Amino acid sequence: MIKESGILKKFGNKVRNLRLQKGITSQMKLSFKAGLDRTYIGGIERGERNVALKNIEKLAKALGVEIEEMFRF
Repeated sequence: MIKESGILKKFGNKVRNLRLQKGITSQMKLSFKAGLDRTYIGGIERGERNVALKNIEKLAKALGVEIEEMFRF
């Protein structure tokens, strides 16, 4: 079983890696595409935020991936 902080860090790393793979060079650009605050994106990528399902959907759409891909660590 993954500890909560571990899953948050894994999810944050996944978001950061997908962002960079998709050529989205800054958290600010992702925040605009997803309709979320830049500081919120930063918190996600650092593994500090427990992201709501609605926001996971927004991130997946902004990154051009299926929601399932967000959870492939």
